[in-house]
Amino acid sequence: MKKILLAYRFKPEGLKELEGKYEMVAPKDKSYFSKEEVMELIPDFEVFVPNFSFYTDKEIIEKGKKLELISNYGVGFNNIDVEYATSKGIAVTNIPNSVLEPTAEFAFGLLMAAARRIGYYDRKIRTPEGVSWGVYRDAGLPVFGKTLGIIGMGRIGQAIARRAVASGMQILYHNRHRLDENIEKKYDARYVDLEHLLRESDYVSLNAPYTPETHKMMGETQFNMMKPTAVFINTARGSMVDETALIQALKEEKIWAAALDVFENEPDINPEFFALDNVVLAPHAGSRTVEDRIKMSIEMGRNIIGFYEGKYTISRVN
Repeated sequence: MKKILLAYRFKPEGLKELEGKYEMVAPKDKSYFSKEEVMELIPDFEVFVPNFSFYTDKEIIEKGKKLELISNYGVGFNNIDVEYATSKGIAVTNIPNSVLEPTAEFAFGLLMAAARRIGYYDRKIRTPEGVSWGVYRDAGLPVFGKTLGIIGMGRIGQAIARRAVASGMQILYHNRHRLDENIEKKYDARYVDLEHLLRESDYVSLNAPYTPETHKMMGETQFNMMKPTAVFINTARGSMVDETALIQALKEEKIWAAALDVFENEPDINPEFFALDNVVLAPHAGSRTVEDRIKMSIEMGRNIIGFYEGKYTISRVN
């Protein structure tokens, strides 16, 4: 019986298909194993399941002498040294399907929250001084009729575009490769270079995958290109943004607002964000509903079953 080491204590509902066929070990009296605990346990396991915030580095992979598969609990896999795992003959999988719709709806929710200042109003209305009830004061921005620029028009980017089109928005997109004409027609989307997108968009959503090439792709130069009335949304990865440059752009009102679900050093967040009223902050919660997190566990488990039994098509990244 293959042994699976789970770095996080997942709800049992998502692991039912693995029960009885695989031996699973997970934290019992806390939410997650520390790196040191994983290092101690992993030599006895064929499968390791890190959650998206657990970095599986060379040191851990080297300790996993029996490792055959790293089944990541997340769509992004920058938390895993995939290159080193590949050199050791270890397969790496991710879960792109179960996170698709919840991440897209959360991204569009962040867009709406920033545009219409929902978080700001909620905070202020609870304080002794309250919030202005004036006709124009502390007003938000409209969404209908505005342009959304999507950086990374993959499956999540397209799911965001679907919501945006339904809300009366126009779509610009930038990708490594231009999409098929039929997909463009579906969203009436125009393919443009990054500079054009940044200069023309009222809202900019970052949805590209994290790679060495996209590391801090949004910096001072890029924020300076954006409209002073533009809103920046990031549900991709924090390391794709120069946070110092973003904070400065928000302080100096080079852009109007930002909405962030990911951060460079999460769970530690740059405290300068907390002092800004023109940024909406969330704790990497794009897929955080119980129902969706259970679906993620099921997809993660089916990667394991597919790898060993061939019952399901798996999502390999190496």
